[in-house]
Amino acid sequence: MIQKVNYIMLAMVVFMGFFMFGISENVKGPAIPRIQLDFKLNEVHLGLLLALNSLGYLLACGYTGWLSRKIGLKFANILCFVAMFVSGFLIYISPNYATFAASYFLMYIGNGMLEITLGIIAAKVFTKNTGTMMNLSHFFYGLSSTFAPIVAASIMNANVSGNVIGWRGMYLISLSLSAIPIIPALLSKFPSNSGNGSERVSIGQYMKQPVAWLIVFILSFGVTAEMAVGGWLVNFLEKSYNFNPALAAGYMTSFFFCFMLARLLLGPFIDKIGFVKSLLILSCFAGITIVTGVIIGKPAAFLLAVSGIGIAPIYPTVMALLAKLYPENIDTAMTFTLIVMGITIVIGNFLVGAITDLFKLIFTTAYGAEKGISLGYSAGYMFIGICCLICFAGTIILLKRLKKDNKIL
Repeated sequence: MIQKVNYIMLAMVVFMGFFMFGISENVKGPAIPRIQLDFKLNEVHLGLLLALNSLGYLLACGYTGWLSRKIGLKFANILCFVAMFVSGFLIYISPNYATFAASYFLMYIGNGMLEITLGIIAAKVFTKNTGTMMNLSHFFYGLSSTFAPIVAASIMNANVSGNVIGWRGMYLISLSLSAIPIIPALLSKFPSNSGNGSERVSIGQYMKQPVAWLIVFILSFGVTAEMAVGGWLVNFLEKSYNFNPALAAGYMTSFFFCFMLARLLLGPFIDKIGFVKSLLILSCFAGITIVTGVIIGKPAAFLLAVSGIGIAPIYPTVMALLAKLYPENIDTAMTFTLIVMGITIVIGNFLVGAITDLFKLIFTTAYGAEKGISLGYSAGYMFIGICCLICFAGTIILLKRLKKDNKIL
C-alpha cells in the first residue's frame, strides 16, 4: 500500500513537472513583444536573450545528472522548482534588461534541470508500461504548451484594482505555480540515482557506443521536425496556400490537438509492438503525411495537421528506449543525448530558414516574387518532412544494430 501511494506521488511529481515545464517554456510568446517595448530592445538584444536561455538550458543539462548523484534525486528535483519559483519573483522586480536577462537565465537553468530530473525519475519509476507512461508524462507538457500562450495573454490584460497585471505579473503568477509540485516531492521517497559502481559508465565511455549516437541522430531529427512545425506551419500556410491568419491558426491548433491525442492514446500501442518498431512506423507516417501534404497542396493541407500523430510520440518513445537500454546509467544517457540534441536542433531550425530563403531566391528569379515566396516556403516545409524520413532511416539502422546485439526493444 505504501509503495502504491509513493508511486502515485512520484507520478504526480512527473506529471505536474512536465505541465509546469510547458508553462514556463511557452508563456513567452505573447510576453516578448511587450518586454521588447518596455526595455526598448532591438533584435540583437532579443536574440542574445534567447541565446542565453539556450545556453542556460544546455548548461543545466550538463551538470544535473552529476548533481542528482551528489545531493540525491529528490533534492535536485526540488531545487529545479525552487529555481523557477525564485526566477518568477526576480523577473517581476527586474529594473533593467541586465537583471531581467539574468533572471530569465535562472528560469532556463531550472528548466534544464527539470527535464533531466523528471526524465530520471520517470525512467526509474515507470518500469512497467514504460512507453505508455512516458507518452502520458509528455502529454502534460503538450497540454500546458497549448493553453499557456492564451492564458498568459489573458493574465497580462487582466485588471486588478485599476492596474493591469502585465508581463511581469504574468511571470510571477505563472512561475509561482512551480511551488505546487514541491509538495508531493517532499512527501515522496525518491529512487536512488547512485547506481552500481561497477555498472556505471562515464560520458566518454558512453560516447564510444554506436547505439548512443544513433539514438541522438534519431531524436535530433524527430525533435527538429516537432519544433519546426510550431515555428513554420502558420507562416507556410499563409505564404504558400494563401490561407488567412485565422484559418492557418486553426490548422496549427488541429496539429497540436493530434499531437496531444497521440501522446495520450498511443502509449499502449507503443508498449505492445516495441519502441523501435513504433519509431519506424511513427516517423515514416509523419514524413509521408508532410511530404504528401506539401506536394498535393491545399486539398491535402489537413495532412500537415495529421502529421502531429506521428511526430508527437517520437521524443517520449526515445526516452522510454533509453530507460530500457541504460537503466543503471540513465542520467549519463540523458545528459549526453539532450546536450547533443539541443545543439543539433539549433542547426536544424536554422536550416529550415536557410532552405526557405535559398529556394525563395531561386524561384523568385525564375517565376517572379509571388510564386517564388510560395515555392520557397514549400521547400522549407518539405525539409521538415524530410527530417522525419531521416529519423525513419536512422531507426532502420538502429533496429539492425540492436538485432546484432540481441537487444530488440
